[in-house]
Amino acid sequence: MTRVLIISDSHGLTSDILSIRDRENADYMIHCGDSELDADAKELDQFYVVGGNCDFDNRYPTEQVLTINEITFCIVHGHLHQVKSNLLMLGYRAEELGAQVVCFGHTHIAGAEQVGNQLFINPGSIRLPRGRKEATYAIMEWETSSNIAVSFYEANGDPINELFYNATI
Repeated sequence: MTRVLIISDSHGLTSDILSIRDRENADYMIHCGDSELDADAKELDQFYVVGGNCDFDNRYPTEQVLTINEITFCIVHGHLHQVKSNLLMLGYRAEELGAQVVCFGHTHIAGAEQVGNQLFINPGSIRLPRGRKEATYAIMEWETSSNIAVSFYEANGDPINELFYNATI
């Protein structure tokens, strides 16, 4: 089973990132931007990180492409793809990159949605959630691409069962 931790929009938090990272014991870790930390901050060690509209360290890339066990991820913050309007531009970019999973933030709204053969995951925000009161992050797990589980958790580790999402890509 492959396990990927996905967080976003931590806006200066440090101890929360460390506690989530240590608790979840993920194989891979993604931060979708707006950490507001320096690119070399120890809290972001081992994370695949992109810059968001509130990140001013120009060492952050605006996107990353990562392939894990034959599944390709497109990682962005989302502010350059108008994700507050719709996912169309982001979906096109992911298609150009050959990505099946798209991880993004910016809206601070937790959720997962499959559109065609693309799985979009927004982990929400561990600092300033929108759409619900709980600060959130996501875990994506799979053994095969035909059985992907996306689970959402409160920053303290409690599961949010109503956001659970199964996908096949």
